Amino acid sequence: MNLMTPSSTSSLTLRPGHVSLADLRSIYAAPVQLSLDASARALMQASLATVQRIVDEDQVVYGINTGFGKLASTKIAHERLAELQRNLVLSHSVGTGDALADDVVRLILATKAISLARGHSGIRPEIVDALLAMANANVLPVIPAKGSVGASGDLAPLAHLACVLIGEGQAKVNGAVVSGAEAMRSIGLQPFVLGPKEGLALLNGTQVSTSLALAGLFGAESVFAAALVAGCLSLEAIKGSVKPFDARIHEARGQAGQIAVAAAVRALLDGSAIDTSHPNCGRVQDPYSIRCVPQVMGACLDNLHHAARVLTIEANAASDNPLVFDNGDVISGGNFHAEPIAFVADIIALAVAEIGAISERRLSLLLDPGLSGLPAFLIRDSGVNSGFMIAQVTAAALAAENQCLANPSSVTSLPTSANQEDHVSMATYGARRLGDMVRNAAVMVGIEAMAAAQGMEFDRALKSSPLIEDQFAAIRQRVAYLEQDRFLATDIEAMREWAMQTPWPAPLLQCLPSHA
Repeated sequence: MNLMTPSSTSSLTLRPGHVSLADLRSIYAAPVQLSLDASARALMQASLATVQRIVDEDQVVYGINTGFGKLASTKIAHERLAELQRNLVLSHSVGTGDALADDVVRLILATKAISLARGHSGIRPEIVDALLAMANANVLPVIPAKGSVGASGDLAPLAHLACVLIGEGQAKVNGAVVSGAEAMRSIGLQPFVLGPKEGLALLNGTQVSTSLALAGLFGAESVFAAALVAGCLSLEAIKGSVKPFDARIHEARGQAGQIAVAAAVRALLDGSAIDTSHPNCGRVQDPYSIRCVPQVMGACLDNLHHAARVLTIEANAASDNPLVFDNGDVISGGNFHAEPIAFVADIIALAVAEIGAISERRLSLLLDPGLSGLPAFLIRDSGVNSGFMIAQVTAAALAAENQCLANPSSVTSLPTSANQEDHVSMATYGARRLGDMVRNAAVMVGIEAMAAAQGMEFDRALKSSPLIEDQFAAIRQRVAYLEQDRFLATDIEAMREWAMQTPWPAPLLQCLPSHA
């Protein structure tokens, strides 16, 4: 789900608490050499010293020398603390399902390192160094996708990551799956014997749900941009009215996303000879899927910006438990609860569903000669040829699927750990399902763009704007004009890739959260 060619350099210094959304997108888009800002090391050393003092003084503090969850009141003897931490990692490695994608795992490694390096976790700096070394060497823990309820941290998936650090579990090295011990050797390290609190610090945290939600956000940005281009192509194909995009309409309402989308559409269509060719055509009110693009897509954009703000905060957060503070206090709380991510995952899901839904409606409009003024199903010899008839059925099927997937996950909760953990966020599933939704939306938008380009072919006496003509040419490089029925599945896949990978024009990039 790469948004576009990354603009960042091949190296990045992480300053915990201040890593930007653009930085996170760069890590997701391609391998980047990561290093830690020097200021973080002293903070980690200070919190580590606090944990060691508690152990030396034989104080009883949750997470350091006690059991976990419902066993929090059970004190663990000093000589068994290393065994406690190792057993914690092993007992929580209960994930199932397909392994998470490499780009998501890179984000997980980076965000886990950022969180631990905030200096509230009482963990050795060497463990953070090892996480970054894995990311830099493309040594990626095999993390099953399923098994987290998004509270008490992403326990199971993060345990699979931690397993590699102790020489257990599996990791991919240059694409080949090897043992955790072999993965550690590949970066020149011996497996760690975890100290007090270190296993818990690795397992607590929201880094898996956050990384999955970030991946969903970046994919949503891409289909959002593609859908605005597709919408402009459709408007030009049917010779629709640009009057609904007049800035005064949107300023009168005042919604920021709506104003931005209308401005982007005007910029995309600037210089179109098609637009100026029919000033008195009487086309006053196009269907909502054309006329209300700023209102619908603007609301989607506002939601993406809100999600981006929350996820950027969370990617920089100290979210394990308990937390260590500079005055020596160790306080047990609930920063591992992923409710903020659960909510924004649902918000992104709503936006992606609507981006696809309005695109499918424009596609349907293009195929209806009574509304579009174009040949039925966008094929000249119809009857013998079905044209885009069944491609729209595919889009409708995916729109319906996304509508089901958009049902909120955050309102679901099942208690765990003998009711100690009695309310959970389900953020991890909520974020994970965004990948399927984005792919579905990219197919829908790609089909619309392909159909709109076909519609424009029926009258090429006039050209659209330079920006839209560039996109028309990019589409034609991928798919040919449909003269008669052919095998379309390959074309649809090519257009899905167009929707996910095209470097978008500047007016679109300026809208997107990771470029704001």
